[in-house]
Amino acid sequence: MNVDSKIHIIGIGSDGLQGLTGKPRELLQSAELILGAEPTLALVPEITAQRLAIGPNLPEVVQTLETHFGKKRMVVVASGDPLFYGVARYLCDKVGEERFEVWPHVSSMQLAFARIKESWEEAYLTNLATHSLESVIDRIRTADTVGIFTSDEEDPPTIAKQLLARGLDYFRAFVCENLGAPDERVTQGELLEIQEMEFDALNVMILKRKPGRPDQQRSPHQFRRFGNPDDAFIQSRPKSGLITQAEVRAIALAQLDVQPGNVVWDIGAGSGSVAIEAAQLAAGGMVYAIEQDVADYHLIVANAQTFGVKNLTPIHGHAPAVFTGLPAPDAVFVGGIRQEASRLLAAAFKALRPGGRLVVNVASVEGLSAVYAALKEIASPVQGMLINIARGNEQLETLRFEALNPTFLLTVTKPVVKL
Repeated sequence: MNVDSKIHIIGIGSDGLQGLTGKPRELLQSAELILGAEPTLALVPEITAQRLAIGPNLPEVVQTLETHFGKKRMVVVASGDPLFYGVARYLCDKVGEERFEVWPHVSSMQLAFARIKESWEEAYLTNLATHSLESVIDRIRTADTVGIFTSDEEDPPTIAKQLLARGLDYFRAFVCENLGAPDERVTQGELLEIQEMEFDALNVMILKRKPGRPDQQRSPHQFRRFGNPDDAFIQSRPKSGLITQAEVRAIALAQLDVQPGNVVWDIGAGSGSVAIEAAQLAAGGMVYAIEQDVADYHLIVANAQTFGVKNLTPIHGHAPAVFTGLPAPDAVFVGGIRQEASRLLAAAFKALRPGGRLVVNVASVEGLSAVYAALKEIASPVQGMLINIARGNEQLETLRFEALNPTFLLTVTKPVVKL
């Protein structure tokens, strides 16, 4: 038996085998084992090969591919372009890209934008099969155009309801079903209308912001250099309110003593508020915003675009592993310390240039104790500051103050070695 030396990943459209020509069609017809999501496998009912449905069982799929590689002719079928929010990237990473050949089809996202005659060049695109709506809602909030691969759990009516619940009523929606098939349908309407409708499982949803509606990204000149209001930064939910508060941020930046041309690290950057304001102060320098949470990493990117800062580099990864290769900092801010405080702070202090300052924001008494002990091991003296802030609110004819949670700032300076 002549077994193909490659696993072929073939993109198909709603018209199934009929829409394939030449080599991809021949490969699919001669396959002994085909793998794909249930809806995609259903598009090629005439193929009689053994089938394996791909769902959340990706490790099992990888094992199957490795077991039968070189023994069976295997084809993975995917909707549209397998490398565009598809399974191809995952399989190539896990099994080895040299074992695959990818045959793309027109992506349903491309077809959807073509159907409504809109460019997707500047659109924010996401896939709710791999990212929850909650994790991308703030990117949607500030976008002009959004393309969404929906999921069974988060279908167009659910998405419309969730957007309306958050006050995001300023999008017109387009739902494109069964693209390329005889029963193709494109529905457009207000979110209030979409939430009451039913749609086939194979659909793409596009959101188009209405002209002049709120929540547009503000121009950079509308922002302060530092101490901007907390709500100037988009924040992840349910973590809203965990941002380094404006008053604390201003004091921390003063403690960091950020100067033009400086290199600054913000470790555990969250939504990037400290990093962005440090970048505005460090003109001609560079700020590295380090964040391990992928949703927060994307918030940093979005907030940096909103503020128009060009000298900020977001880094998705775990500290201190990501320190390797970064230029030595003049100042380091640590705002998201969670565990292994001693090792992280020691590595940050070691990287710091002589005369540089390390500032740590701590929100709890337990954290204060651990961080203070860790800093005492690497430097002296440790400057401590307890910050209590109360913000005034006018109520009728009176001014009342609402206290924020107290927080702590600890600062150490790396000595300059005298020759």
